[in-house]
Amino acid sequence: MSGSLYWLRVASRLRGPTLLWGVRPLSQAPAGDGSASGGGEGGHGSREAVERLVRAHPVVVFMKGNPAQPLCGFSNAVVQILRLHGVQDYQAYDVLQDPDLRQGIKNYSNWPTIPQVYLNGEFVGGCDILLQMHQNGDLVEELKKLGIRSALLDAEKDQDKK
Repeated sequence: MSGSLYWLRVASRLRGPTLLWGVRPLSQAPAGDGSASGGGEGGHGSREAVERLVRAHPVVVFMKGNPAQPLCGFSNAVVQILRLHGVQDYQAYDVLQDPDLRQGIKNYSNWPTIPQVYLNGEFVGGCDILLQMHQNGDLVEELKKLGIRSALLDAEKDQDKK
């Protein structure tokens, strides 16, 4: 079984406390968005700041850790699903680096868990929903709406040639 599929299966079954490894910062908020001021009205956790982050890129992921080093199985599964589809250009925010952002994104989406995935500014869901969309083909269609061709389409085409 390939590593990616293994982690997708593990993440879909994982229920319990997550283990944390060394945390390192991911990316900062996009330059000029005014959200780097910390707490309070303009901080990362404010509704306005979260909205700017969500809308700053077509694909946005709020996760524990970063794409190179996810710090929980669910965040890793989201990264692996995006990787399987060939989505490399996305903005990821490590909520472990900013408690205000961690709570702010939960309040913004009215969704209690991390990771959270946004496509074109719209909340899609977390790991379980993204996995379901991957399995039933909906993710291919949603990516297509963003102008992103899923790598799985090319993989299927290559299989048909054999």
